[in-house]
Amino acid sequence: MANFELTRYITIGRYVPRDSFIHRLDPRIKLLCFVLWVFAVSAFSSIIIQFVLLLLTTVLFLLAKLPLGYALSGVRPAVPLIGIMLIFEILFARSGPDATVLVHAGWLRVTTGGIALALLSVTRFLSIVWLVSLLTLSTSLSNLTHALEQVLSPLRFARIPVGDIVMMLTIALRFVPLLGEEAERLMKAQAARGADFGTARWWQIIRRTKSVFPILIPLFVGALHRGETLVMAMEVRGYRPGQKRTSYVSLEGRKTDAISLVASVIVVGFFAWCTWGWHLR
Repeated sequence: MANFELTRYITIGRYVPRDSFIHRLDPRIKLLCFVLWVFAVSAFSSIIIQFVLLLLTTVLFLLAKLPLGYALSGVRPAVPLIGIMLIFEILFARSGPDATVLVHAGWLRVTTGGIALALLSVTRFLSIVWLVSLLTLSTSLSNLTHALEQVLSPLRFARIPVGDIVMMLTIALRFVPLLGEEAERLMKAQAARGADFGTARWWQIIRRTKSVFPILIPLFVGALHRGETLVMAMEVRGYRPGQKRTSYVSLEGRKTDAISLVASVIVVGFFAWCTWGWHLR
């Protein structure tokens, strides 16, 4: 049975309003905490710490009152990529001298080190995807834009156009679900004309890849048209690149925001001490 529900599996770039502690946090604090957690996921190589971080990210989803199944649906399109990454890591990853060889037949060599490295890579990938989804699902695009501009405002002293950079990032983030909706519409139109869409199984990677080619050109053209319309709308509203702009939105922090930031610093600092402090002794 054909399945064209692409937007169902796109969680990045969407905002889901909820009355939760995570949603009420200052967007600047959420952005700083997000940077700290992504740093922790990227820097620490302990598989135990990575599993703990993944568990804490799941707890944050529950605190935000967001459906966990919706978070898992965002990972579904990447399942073939995760499978390929697992296979390559297990078969071709270099392991240390202490690794135990489990299978050795000719060029095939599976070790405990390769399996551990594969689990580490997948756990990191899932954590980063869920953290990005949590940030965008619990923060509106306007608040995220103001938070990014204020957090990066010190870069203005180095003559870096922070406002233009933030504008490009938010537009790119907003285009993710829009392109998903456009691709879904094109796939349905092509399938109505007899094209082979949605019938290949998830493990038939080559067949699924070939079926995507007919929609790439119209999807690219549609994105260009959307971009041109957006440029015209921004110019009509008086947007000029490089000019200093004011904002009527005033972000104010509270005690809960400070507590959340301190808690994130303590958690990341504890994991850093566990990772590097013991090795320095």
